[in-house]
Amino acid sequence: MDMTWFDDMEARIPKGEVRTRFAPSPTGYMHVGNLRTALYTWLIARNHGGKFLLRIEDTDQGRLVEGATEVIYRTMAECGLNHDEGPDIGGPVGPYIQSERRDTYGKYAKLLVEKGGAYYCFCEKTESEEDSGNFNRATDPCRDLPLVEALARVAAGEPYVIRQRIPAEGSTTFHDASFGDITVENAELDDQVLLKRDGLPTYNFANVIDDHLMGITHVVRGSEYLSSAPKYNLLYESFGWEVPTYVHCSPVMRDQHNKMSKRHGDPSYEDLKAQGYLTDAILNYVALLGWSPRGEQAEQEFFTLDELAQAFDLAGISKSPAIFDIEKLKYFNAKYLRAMAPEAFCKAALPYLRKAIQNPAIDLTLVAPLVQSRCDTFEDIAPQVDFFDSLPAYSNELYIHKKMKTTLENSLEALQVTRPVLAALTDWTYASIHDALIGLAEKLELKNGRIMWPVRTALSGKAVTPGGAVELCQILGQEETLHRMDLGIAQLSNS
Repeated sequence: MDMTWFDDMEARIPKGEVRTRFAPSPTGYMHVGNLRTALYTWLIARNHGGKFLLRIEDTDQGRLVEGATEVIYRTMAECGLNHDEGPDIGGPVGPYIQSERRDTYGKYAKLLVEKGGAYYCFCEKTESEEDSGNFNRATDPCRDLPLVEALARVAAGEPYVIRQRIPAEGSTTFHDASFGDITVENAELDDQVLLKRDGLPTYNFANVIDDHLMGITHVVRGSEYLSSAPKYNLLYESFGWEVPTYVHCSPVMRDQHNKMSKRHGDPSYEDLKAQGYLTDAILNYVALLGWSPRGEQAEQEFFTLDELAQAFDLAGISKSPAIFDIEKLKYFNAKYLRAMAPEAFCKAALPYLRKAIQNPAIDLTLVAPLVQSRCDTFEDIAPQVDFFDSLPAYSNELYIHKKMKTTLENSLEALQVTRPVLAALTDWTYASIHDALIGLAEKLELKNGRIMWPVRTALSGKAVTPGGAVELCQILGQEETLHRMDLGIAQLSNS
């Protein structure tokens, strides 16, 4: 076999730098486990000043979902996981889409046959049987077929797959950065299919070829691939290639016994965003699902993406499964919401405020500051502010407040004396409303709460509101404020 083409491919491989890759299949939304893999892969590259690659693995054509590739790009961009090479920006070792590398896999599969690490198999097997690995090499007549005879059958047009030739005896030791050395008896490994009848590679084979040709130095993947790992080693050894550092991460669980799954309603990144969680909070929490900082930062919980890149090291990755706790994520999200600049919070909250408050007369920029410290996610906004749109039906019991020393009787009196004071205001501002209400309380020699609580109750119909009486008056406007106070007076008068 002429090695010129293979030598040229080897010459293209970048050397002397850490290179990692995120290689998703475009089969749907980005679930939490996938996001964690992308994040860890990006962090390794950035921690070492290396390159981060995006590769689209679309060889399983039957599972592709329309629009899923765009979801990958959008998610990566939103999360700030910028890639240095990929399908959209190119690079020295492209193409970066597996289906566009089809001829490459076929050539390397045939080279592996020449090297004795694989063989042509003409046995009749369904595609599902090929993919499952359910294959007994001991009874396969093709394994020991002379290469000349096999090539003649290929030349005659006989359908075939190419299988990996696992050594019949001995064992294979695989090293993982998290789990250490793992040794498997070769007798337990199957002669997996590398190249299918349609000429497309299997997942395992395409990964090995692409990782080598793209100069990948560190591979992050789920621990469910540990059982396949020794076969990767054997492929690298058969080609005479250096094995990259493998980092197998334990699964993200929804409880002690079950892995997270979209089928069971567990949220994807897109779902969490739709539920009102901030990207920065999601990333911070996901980073700690299976990794913990060490040294001076061992007790630190909150990290920016840049801080994570500086702190991230492989030694901090845990072998134990991580349980996804939505309440813990909510805790992170609340901290991030409260830490936002008021202008940034207002901009991010506006879509939720517009959905909750339809009345165009309400100034949403005045509402936003009231809810910033009162919500864990953006979805918490609507139940707190829906009364701005329309006054809900409420019980007079809300006027009774022991601490404020309010009763039904003195609440009615408070509304009756407050209404003309507010009606007389010609300047409807926070300061004028505040001064009028405080001044009235002083004049009547009452505690502020005796005035404020009845007014707030009449304006909101709720026991708890974001903001007090003054803020609610300002936001509702003079006309609506007086209207709601009239309704409160009528309701109390008829009780």
